[in-house]
Order: sequence, then structure tokens, then C-alpha cells
Amino acid sequence: MEAIANSHYIRVMPFLLEGLKYTLLITIVGLIFGFILGAIFGLARLSNNKLIYGLATVYVEVVRGTPILAQILFIYFGLSDLLELNIDKITASIIAIAINAGAYIAEIVRGAVYSIDKGQNEAGRSIGLTKAQTMRYIIWPQAFRRMIPPLGNQFVISLKDTTLFSVIAVGEMLYMGQQYYGKTFAAFQALTMVCIMYLIITIPTSVYLRRVERRLDV
Repeated sequence: MEAIANSHYIRVMPFLLEGLKYTLLITIVGLIFGFILGAIFGLARLSNNKLIYGLATVYVEVVRGTPILAQILFIYFGLSDLLELNIDKITASIIAIAINAGAYIAEIVRGAVYSIDKGQNEAGRSIGLTKAQTMRYIIWPQAFRRMIPPLGNQFVISLKDTTLFSVIAVGEMLYMGQQYYGKTFAAFQALTMVCIMYLIITIPTSVYLRRVERRLDV
């Protein structure tokens, strides 16, 4: 028992649990803002206004067409230099997740709304609802049900993307694992536990999403 307790697989855990706090904080807060951005730009991509549609399309294509690592460095170093601001590492990480995930969520929103039968919109207008009211009370609730599985997948993707924040020394799980094996040289054990910690989060999430998908029949 003493050998197990003193093994690197156990001794690295306090480091990883400390990193887990930041991993979940960045992922959850980033995705909340990402969903807001995604909803706005996703609906904008359905607009008949060419300017609104064009701006939304530029945002989506630029973000999806550039690596998230480049976006992280641009936000943390580039914007700090341009605006002469000292952007906190955690704040920069949340902004990066929000902007990156927002572009992909915009396409999820656009696809979900577009998939709703056009007759639903016509039915809403026929009973006297405005276009906005039809979207709010008829289209959006149905579309949101269809968004749930891909939004869950985006959570898993963004969670794994947090490992990239180690390049700006954010204390997420991978960075904390690196700190541990930098002191102990137990790289195999530390990185094994990092992978296991991510699997502990992602596998139950994936299983739950499949159940939700079956229950919603989407």
C-alpha cells in the first residue's frame, strides 16, 4: 500500500486536480459566452441583410480557417501589444475559447434553425405572430432540441482544446502535469494520468449525450 501511495500515479493527482479547476472554468465560462456569440452570428447567417450576413460569414470563416493555437497567441500577445493592455492569462483563455467555439456554434445554430420545416414559420405568421415572435416561440425551441447533441460535442472539443493554453503557462491539467514531471522526470506516469483525467470527463459526457439524443429523437 505504501508503494502505491508513493507512486507517481498518485503523487501527481494534487497537481492535476489543481489544473482541473482551471480546465473546467475556462471551458464552461468560455462556452457560455461562445454560445451567446454563436446564437447571434448563427442567426445573422440566416439574415437577408447582406451586411449582417457578410459580417457574420467573415467571423465564422476567419475563426474556422485559422488554428486555435494562433488565436490564443494573437489574443494573449497580439492584442496585449496592440491595445497596450495586460490581459490576464485566464481571461485570454476564456476569450479564445469563446471566440473559437462561437464560430462553430454559429454553424450549429444556423443548421438547426434551417432544418426546421418552413411551414412552421408560415404557421406562426398566419396566427399573427411577428417574425421575431415566431422565431422565439416556435422555431427556436424546436431548433434548440436539435442543437443539444452537437453542443455537447463542442464541449468535449473545447475541453480538449484547453491543453493548448499550456503555451501561455495557464495552469490547466496538461501544464500541471508538465510541471510535475519537470521536477520528478516521471513523464510517462504524469502524462498517463493526464489522459485518464480527460477520459474520466469525456467518456461519461459522450455516453450521456447519446442517451439525450435517443430521448429527444434527434
